[in-house]
Amino acid sequence: MKIDFVSDIVCPWCIIGLRALEQAIAAASDVVAPTITFHPFELNPAMPPEGQNIVEHVAEKYGATPEQSASNRAGIRARAAELGFAMNGTADSRIYNTFDAHRLLHWAQIEGKQAALKNRLFALYFTEGGNPSDPDALVAAAADVGLDPDEARAILASDRYAEAVRTEERHWQGAGISAVPAVVINDKYVIMGGQPAETFERALRGIAAEG
Repeated sequence: MKIDFVSDIVCPWCIIGLRALEQAIAAASDVVAPTITFHPFELNPAMPPEGQNIVEHVAEKYGATPEQSASNRAGIRARAAELGFAMNGTADSRIYNTFDAHRLLHWAQIEGKQAALKNRLFALYFTEGGNPSDPDALVAAAADVGLDPDEARAILASDRYAEAVRTEERHWQGAGISAVPAVVINDKYVIMGGQPAETFERALRGIAAEG
């Protein structure tokens, strides 16, 4: 079974969806043994390097009040905790551009460490409050999962994999993906959003039974 996971690392529902999907895969391991490939999606491609305060950002983008923003964060934090992931964002958190992170993830796929780096970057941003657009933070994250830090720094100092990432982004947008996470199974079935593990498991078992 082939699973394409289209997501952004500053998307809270993406890590929630990933954790639920991973639990579903474990629960359905008697019928599936899928490989997950991660693909880039930028929620905020025009975000400047310094990022933006999260409360200001959701107010501008979605019209949320500070109270609504706090309530949403609390709900997301509780949902993530149920899946074993710690989200420590506050009203002072910032949202950042993720293009360079996606370039490193493209390289990590070539090196066979994409899933490890993806999870490390989620933790960097949501758990540790780090900046996933900062080259030093990205190099450290790469090193943490066994990637060559010197190579990571060289990639970030160049435009390597930039066009590959843009091509992938265009592909998935052209396929109709306009929100994330989007879980595409066997190039045919699409499950949107941070669904419960039970929902993913039912889908995996149903698709496995078909084929």
